[in-house]
Amino acid sequence: MTTIRLEICVDSPAGFIAAVEGGADRIELCLGLSVGGLTPSPGLMELARLSPVPVRAMIRSRTGDFVCDRYDVDAMRRDIDAVRQAGLAGIVIGANRPDGHLDEATLMQLRHHAGGLEIALHRAIDLTPDPVAAVDIAADLGFDSVLTSGGAVHAADGLEIITAMVERAAGRIEVMAGSGITPDNAANIIAITGVRAIHASGAVTLPAQDTRALALGFVPSHIKTTDLQTVMRLRQIVTDSARLAA
Repeated sequence: MTTIRLEICVDSPAGFIAAVEGGADRIELCLGLSVGGLTPSPGLMELARLSPVPVRAMIRSRTGDFVCDRYDVDAMRRDIDAVRQAGLAGIVIGANRPDGHLDEATLMQLRHHAGGLEIALHRAIDLTPDPVAAVDIAADLGFDSVLTSGGAVHAADGLEIITAMVERAAGRIEVMAGSGITPDNAANIIAITGVRAIHASGAVTLPAQDTRALALGFVPSHIKTTDLQTVMRLRQIVTDSARLAA
């Protein structure tokens, strides 16, 4: 049967457990998914050490763009060392030049530093002038995966570009669709683009329960949390889509 992977991104211990129990094939481990994901804490990485499925850690030491100076790169190198020390499967990185093109020099430097780890290029590729052409760069740099929404806010709106990226990859690198993927649109995205991996949070949005913490600014009015049932639904959809593609 054709293999289609389900990757779930999580930013908490509870989210990690829900992703594993829900049937994720792979986990992207982060903090701060509300800002696109940041490097997970050492404690969260240690929790994921004995994961039954591969775990890749986001390497992003700050919020903002992906234009990296030497201090950013130094921090990212140290974070990669922490991922290796924790025994995780890989990392997720990205870097752009000020003009939006991929920063090949920085990515190559980090790629070499991460020797022996799986490596994925995050949605920095969606900021490039030509995400399809950027697939060649990622493949030539030795990346294992690239995560993309096809340059759109949500993957469901970037299907044409994602399809072209899958075609350009030609099996050299995994093209994974992500951003706004839910049980309601996952099957359609897979069927149209031909991706063999999807990336989702499997989250539901809940109102803050502690009004005092809300008033003091410790929590937002609504909180997204990885939901076991949503992950299970995505798992079934991916399995069914793989059968149809066989």
